[in-house]
Amino acid sequence: MYDPSHLRTFLAVAQTLSFTQAARRLGLRQSTVSQHVRRLESTAGRQLFSRDTHSVELTEDGEAMLGFARRILEAHEQAAAFFTGTRLRGRLRFGASEDFVLTRLPEILEGFRHDHPEVDLELTVELSGTLHEQLADGKLDLVLAKRRPEDPHGELVWHDRLVWIGAERLRLDPERPVPLIVYPPPGITRALALEALERQGRPWRIACTSGSLSGLIAAARAGLGVMAHSQGLIPPGLVRVPPRAALPELGRVDFVLTHATRHTPAKGSANALATRILQGGVSLHTGR
Repeated sequence: MYDPSHLRTFLAVAQTLSFTQAARRLGLRQSTVSQHVRRLESTAGRQLFSRDTHSVELTEDGEAMLGFARRILEAHEQAAAFFTGTRLRGRLRFGASEDFVLTRLPEILEGFRHDHPEVDLELTVELSGTLHEQLADGKLDLVLAKRRPEDPHGELVWHDRLVWIGAERLRLDPERPVPLIVYPPPGITRALALEALERQGRPWRIACTSGSLSGLIAAARAGLGVMAHSQGLIPPGLVRVPPRAALPELGRVDFVLTHATRHTPAKGSANALATRILQGGVSLHTGR
């Protein structure tokens, strides 16, 4: 039988690709995290991670275990809620950044609504910076959004590299300013893109500004310019800008869950949704 605690540890390592960060998320010692993974691998009879001193990667069997682990834990929680008589209810104000419009987040929310029909889920889709401001102002209970790498707030769902993307046939003229497709302020990817170009001393111009991801994608597909985007969430019809364009490195960005700091009646519902998102976090940016 697969131990739920081992499966939760496995998912945390799979999402962070780090035993250290998984231990921090779960409040466990790193040795305990390693022990849980070894026991799960022993139970499965397969190696789930390929690891050395520098990196942690899922094996093919580890990829397969992702789906099984999520479904087992969901069934476990449904059974526990049924037999303990715990029923969540009330209003839950949840904010998700534009990045998740084209991911499997709707499936996760649908599953949450099915399991907790008495929770009135209110979804706000906005820029990450705007969502963090609304959370600080007490207008939201839970936020799933980007944060800058140096920002300590929030629980890590996964981290990713930011890359330049555009239409496949787009060619940048090195003698002209880089045409940018960006979110308006306070967009985090906008700020990181402008900072990187300024450090490089590369001229730029704003070719398109849109508060919606669909608007940015349409502009990029039309060849209006390039945009900074998460490597794991590149939309169909767009590709990474090739190295010959000599655009600066953008670094990485973290996707995190952040709870309201003040106690609210929605705390129980927010915790349940956060758990569901953390369990399905890998599928958000891989499609698995």
